[in-house]
Amino acid sequence: MTKRGVLLAACLATTALAGLLSSASAATTDILIGLDNKITWGPNGSVPVAPGPDAVLVMDISNPVKPRIRASLPLMNSLTGPPTNLGITPDGRVGLVANSMLHVPDGPAWKQVPDDKLHVIDLAANPPKLAEVVTVGKQPSGLAISRKGDLALIANRDGKSVTVLSIQGTAVKVVSEVKTDVPAAAVAISPDGKRAFVCFNTVNKVGVLAIDGQTVTYDKAMDLPVAFAPYNVDFAPDGKYVFVSNVGAQNGNNDAIVTIEATGPHPHVIDLMSPGSGAEGFAVAPNGKTAATPLLSGTGAKPSDWFFTKTSELVLMSVGPKGKLTVTARSQLGRLPEGIAYSADSQYIYVGNYLDSDLQIFHINNGKLQEITPKVKLPGQPASIRAPVR
Repeated sequence: MTKRGVLLAACLATTALAGLLSSASAATTDILIGLDNKITWGPNGSVPVAPGPDAVLVMDISNPVKPRIRASLPLMNSLTGPPTNLGITPDGRVGLVANSMLHVPDGPAWKQVPDDKLHVIDLAANPPKLAEVVTVGKQPSGLAISRKGDLALIANRDGKSVTVLSIQGTAVKVVSEVKTDVPAAAVAISPDGKRAFVCFNTVNKVGVLAIDGQTVTYDKAMDLPVAFAPYNVDFAPDGKYVFVSNVGAQNGNNDAIVTIEATGPHPHVIDLMSPGSGAEGFAVAPNGKTAATPLLSGTGAKPSDWFFTKTSELVLMSVGPKGKLTVTARSQLGRLPEGIAYSADSQYIYVGNYLDSDLQIFHINNGKLQEITPKVKLPGQPASIRAPVR
């Protein structure tokens, strides 16, 4: 081979290797963890402080018991709202993170005001990087990405709306904003991409959205009364049932998770159960066999409150016929557990303890929970966690 041929072969090999590294860097084994360092806890409960070093972690869980931080991006995000303000496209190449609140000076203290920004992360870059910032509705909270990965919906609490976005690679564009007339806290898209359910936490109802391509419409007549303060929502993988967790008054009372028959012309509630108090975080396993919720219990209360607790618990539930949830196991968690995510094989659960700044990992074995020790220390307070859409 000539010297020119050797150089050409070397260049081609280098190009091929770079392509492999780039494609390998975007993995469906990533999870996103939002770190909010702007809210602390004192004798009177939560205290907003000066905007701190918030971050979004890109964590590789290809080794499920030894997660590795691939990147830490200095992006503002918030504890305020459901821990579903972020997500990853099914191919693992794009991450979305909504920031619901900003902290602004209020005399000698700080106060929260609604934000309207969505961060778009290029997970295929090595290392991952911020691709763009999109302006959406006011106080964007829970978000959902379609199974095709070409559409996203964001529930806006202060905006009283749902933002519709198209996704083409890292090009994320606002298509429309669907008015709901009441605060929208969280949203989930059906596996077939034709319907979505949105939590209206202040009026104790769940709305139904019709999806036709990128056209999304809301019919108030289809609103479903559920339990008190619906705050999180997730679908069974087959799309037959959608589960809505409700947080009540967060004052020590048990709260409800309702099962909704999600197909047909008239979705309706078919079951209700209570795992305990404060089910803000909630997720269904990719295989549809289990669901799990990290209960806040009383870990977010003032120490003087009668329902204050120093620890909380993870509740594992089986998903039975007609979407019936049955508790099969409980395990102790730390303080103020928020975000939760499953591994792709449905065998591991990841939970972030906000006030302890750590991550707990559990292995599911015959319907029981086995904690993987030690806990993973995080460089900040985990407010939310999400795996790729399955």
